[in-house]
This record gives sequence, C-alpha cells and structure tokens, in this order.
Amino acid sequence: MHTHPLWRPFNPGANAARQGERVATRQTAPGAVQAHDEDWGEQFEGIRRVLMETIGDLALSISHVGSTSVPGLAAKPVIDVDVIVRDVEDEHSYMPRLEAAGFRLIFRDVMSGDPHRQLTFARPNTNLHVWSPGAIEPQRHVVFADWLRTNLTDRLRYNAAKAAASAGDGSARYNDLKAAAVYDIYERAFTADAQHAHDPHPRALVE
Repeated sequence: MHTHPLWRPFNPGANAARQGERVATRQTAPGAVQAHDEDWGEQFEGIRRVLMETIGDLALSISHVGSTSVPGLAAKPVIDVDVIVRDVEDEHSYMPRLEAAGFRLIFRDVMSGDPHRQLTFARPNTNLHVWSPGAIEPQRHVVFADWLRTNLTDRLRYNAAKAAASAGDGSARYNDLKAAAVYDIYERAFTADAQHAHDPHPRALVE
C-alpha cells in the first residue's frame, strides 16, 4: 500500500491529549466560529511585520496558515502563523525577543515527531507555531490550505464540520470534534497529489 509522506493516522483525541503539555493560558480567548473576514489577511501582515522586527534575522520563513488564510472558509478569529527557525529547541535565541514583543509561550511539545513551540499574541489574536526546517506539520498545513482554496466542495464540508463542532455539548474539544472531517480532507488531497502515490486509508481501517 502506498502512503503519502505527510500522512498521519486518524487520532480523534489528539487535541485533548496534548493539553498536558500546556505551560500557560492564552491572552485572548479564541472566540466563536464566524464567516471569513477579509481583514484577516491584513491582520497577518501586521503580525508578520512584528515578527520581522523581532526575529527577522532568525526566521527562515513566516507563513499565514489555517482557516483564516483560506478565502470563503469560516474560522475562529485567530490568525495562525508558522515560523521556521534554524533550531526550535534553541529557545534562548528567539523566545526572549518574542516575549518582549508581547508573545506568550503556551505549549512546548512534539507534533508528528517534530519539536514545536506555540505562542499566542493578544491583538490580533494569534497562534504562532515555531518549527525547525523539515518539520512535517507546516508542510501538512500548506497541503490542507491549498486544497481548500481550490476545492469548493471540501470547503463547504469543512464549514459544515466547524458548525457542528461549535454546536457540540462541551464533552470534547472543538478541534477533536472536527478531526474526522480534517482527516478525510487530507485523504482526498493526498490521493490527488500527482507527486506522491497514496492509496486510500479510510478512517474505518485506521487504528
């Protein structure tokens, strides 16, 4: 069976499980899911300027990712940003500068086998994800957003999944409630990737 190099098994409880790695709370609550706001692009540019002024000499790339980067996609009003530095575990090179600029470290963890740091910023409400070169998750983020930008059907499916997750009873975390839809979208994107072979890995067959 062929498997896309960015494939990851379906894990509907991943977000709840990682809460044990939390080191602080965010400055601003995420807020409710809302229709896409054209201002989100400008908000990212504002955060990008702050990052360039703060760690511009260390950042190998700064990318707007997540739902706020996809026109027509509903989202919680939080700007997701991926930053690649030479060594994410070399915190003393970048963390003091980010904290002095108003960022707050909330997670120190590992995602898809790669070390990851997540910080937040109050205004605009931002998730800043810091990675080393070659990390898997930033590459997955690009695939996911690019697919949704060009696939109206999956964009509508994901909007519906977000609405359903928002209406959940509170017994599961929002990200975990929409995990099945996210996995299925990745499956379709991986299967359509002309550069990498990928046979279907349906959720029913995945541990």
